[in-house]
Order: sequence, then C-alpha cells, then structure tokens
Amino acid sequence: MTEQTTSEVVEPVEEVNDAVEAAPDQETDPVAVLTADLQRLQAEYANYRKRVERDRALAHELAIGGVLTELLATLDDIARATEHGELTGGFKSVADQIAAVTTRLGLEKYGTAGEEFDPQIHEALLHDTSADVKVPTATKILQPGYKFKERILRPARVAVTDPAETPAE
Repeated sequence: MTEQTTSEVVEPVEEVNDAVEAAPDQETDPVAVLTADLQRLQAEYANYRKRVERDRALAHELAIGGVLTELLATLDDIARATEHGELTGGFKSVADQIAAVTTRLGLEKYGTAGEEFDPQIHEALLHDTSADVKVPTATKILQPGYKFKERILRPARVAVTDPAETPAE
C-alpha cells in the first residue's frame, strides 16, 4: 500500500515538472505550483478516506447479513414452535430475546397472503389458477422471507394463484 501512495505522490509532481519544462517561456511561480500539488494531494487523500469508510460500512453490513442468514433456520424453528404452542417458560423468553436482537439489527420479516406475486422477493413453490384473482397473487405463505436493509436474505416461499383464463368466444 505504501508503494501506491508513493507513486501517487510522485506522479503529480512529475506532471508539474513536465509542464514547467514544456513551457520555458512562461514564468511559473513555484509557490503556485506547490500549492496546486498540495491541493491535488489533499483531494486524493479525501477521496481515499471516503472510499475506505464506504468499504468499511459495506463490510460491516455484509458481516451482519451473514450472521442473520445463519439465524434464519433458528427463527423458523421458533415460529413453528410458537404455532404449535410448544414455546413456553424459559424458552419463550430466549425466543423473545432472539427476536428482539434480530429486529434491533434490522432484520425484517415479509410476506403476507393476498399480496401481488413479485418474483424479485417471492419464490413460487406451488401454482394454481382461480377466477377470484385478477393478477398473479401469493395466496399462501409457505415460508416467510427476510431482508436486511434493502438486501433480500431469503425470498418468501409462496403458493401462487394466477387468474383463470376465460376461453375466447
């Protein structure tokens, strides 16, 4: 990394020296040349800092997303235990704590029966037709989807119902 910084610093200086040699008739102020170099280096450093901060934030989000992805199976098991009334006592408080932590980290559960089917966020596992719907609809949520920030960790697995085609008369 030091070599890149050194070459970046040397390169603008060489460009300025080349410009000075190319225009010997024009009088150049060495203070103006050095000021321009300093401004250019400050701008490069500011851009470098912004890039590092952006990369650091992205790495942080990816790490949290990876941990949350690993917890999805556990969250599914907790939901099934809750549905069957098997989550009681001390295990219920642990499940509540896990749900609170994942919510605080930004994990969002999505997918409700009756919403329009969107292949970007839904995965169709079953398919049916019905005259009751006008557009392809997720009529049954087989497994909820999860997203972290704007990133889909797992699509909602759904049963899709398409509108029944009416025969042409």
